[in-house]
Amino acid sequence: MNEPTSKSTHEPTAGTLDVPGATLRYEKRGSGPVLLLIPGAGADAGLYAAVARILAAGRTVVSYDPRGVSRSPLHGPLTDQQVEVWSDDAHRLLELLSPGEPASVLGCSAGAIVAIGLLARHPERVRRVIAHEPPLVELLEDPAPHRALFAEVRETFRKEGVGPAMARFSEGLGGGRPSDHQAELPPEIQEMAPRMYANLPGFLEHILCPFTSWVPDLDALRPSAGKLVPAAGAESREQVPLYGPAARLAELLGSPLAEFPGGHLGVTERPAEFAERLLAELADEPRPAISAAV
Repeated sequence: MNEPTSKSTHEPTAGTLDVPGATLRYEKRGSGPVLLLIPGAGADAGLYAAVARILAAGRTVVSYDPRGVSRSPLHGPLTDQQVEVWSDDAHRLLELLSPGEPASVLGCSAGAIVAIGLLARHPERVRRVIAHEPPLVELLEDPAPHRALFAEVRETFRKEGVGPAMARFSEGLGGGRPSDHQAELPPEIQEMAPRMYANLPGFLEHILCPFTSWVPDLDALRPSAGKLVPAAGAESREQVPLYGPAARLAELLGSPLAEFPGGHLGVTERPAEFAERLLAELADEPRPAISAAV
């Protein structure tokens, strides 16, 4: 483990943590209670650059590159990734950076799946989990078309490459609409873009299908349902595989669904509004779950 070097709390400091099979690179800024930010698959700590600057005013904000992504190298070849392993990676980061004190967690997209796995496996380590648009399509009433889409995207990648696969991915999600906020993306996001593009083959081959087909352990989650905030973007309502699983998870666990500004990438497109909504959820005390669906 390499400790982060000293800098102003307004600037991130980088450190590394050896975990079984990989070395994780993380970034830390601010001071106060720990808030762990878990990026979606293919993205890295740079995803949260803008929102982290806001949140670090009153918290120790930590994000990281997941194993095999960007600057967190694997110790062996890249194979199909497992949610449980990534969740244990997040747990090890909390053991290092928030020892003895439960932390708050935000996960977006595949990062939300990891955050849910973290809560199920290590509930004592988290105070609150905000799971923003976890694409857990197996929770939907009819997962088959979405399961088929992701399999088709992977097969398109294998036969035609990254470009056609991502085009099919965007088309299948019903997205692709240019955002009014793209011009406001911070330099760190633009800096991340080449790393994210380099991560896409691994995402398409080894993460997309294993993660979206994962089924959370609802029995393990129910005792901690009051800590979980299923969340989705207001602009994602028509994107069933993004908005639908969060809504269904809220129904199954009796946890209110939180609607955040923007769409799937609201954290980068509207960081100030997203941070305001996030802080409101974190300030709200965890509550007993309401009657859950069966």
